[in-house]
Amino acid sequence: MFDAKSLLDQFLGSQGSQNGRSRQSGSGDLLSQGKDFLSSQGGGLALGSLAGLMLGTKTGRKLGGKAVTYGGLALVAGLAYKAYQGHQANKQNAPRPTYPDHEPIPVEAPRGTAFDPAQQPGGENQFAINLLTAMISAAKADGHIDRDEQDRIFDKIDEAGLDSEAKAFLMDELRSPLDLDKVVASASCPESAAEIYAASRLAIDPDHPAEKAYLQMLAARLGLEEGLINEIELAVREAEMAG
Repeated sequence: MFDAKSLLDQFLGSQGSQNGRSRQSGSGDLLSQGKDFLSSQGGGLALGSLAGLMLGTKTGRKLGGKAVTYGGLALVAGLAYKAYQGHQANKQNAPRPTYPDHEPIPVEAPRGTAFDPAQQPGGENQFAINLLTAMISAAKADGHIDRDEQDRIFDKIDEAGLDSEAKAFLMDELRSPLDLDKVVASASCPESAAEIYAASRLAIDPDHPAEKAYLQMLAARLGLEEGLINEIELAVREAEMAG
């Protein structure tokens, strides 16, 4: 199986984190390879979202500098865990948790809990595949991907230096019809459901009615409470602003 964790790092423009030290993801910096592509292609809204994923951005906007030092799995787990903590505090009328400026998203806290990707069925790599699938599905939500747009995206995949398995996975997911059932079925527990929603929200800026409807349907199918959805939105916005 290909290294889905490294591929997820590239999708989120992040550097893997290990023992508190950052390391560059192994397959290269897609953002530096593709800035001109994103700015020059007019395409549909979904093309912008997909190009953003390939370039390590979200619809052309980078996550905040501190956020992108997290590995992809750690970023998604941390965002979902932070949102969950805020949601629980709100339900109990308790003070919302705060985080230091140097660590705006909790990394260590999810370890050993159901938010830890290593605890998911199939382990971290399989869960990374689930998150990648969820992100690509979200980017398809407005349905504006024609053959020419697909070809341009595939050209960028070719340039990225991915191995054959990773390239085949991405191309298969991009070509396949939107399958919400597949995304929902990959959630094995409420915690992973929150992470799948967080990854989907990271993939797009829901400024199109179809994208908003997709996220609403995804949240309903995953059984997420409105308060938790709001906290995930807040956590994503804070990650975008992390300096």
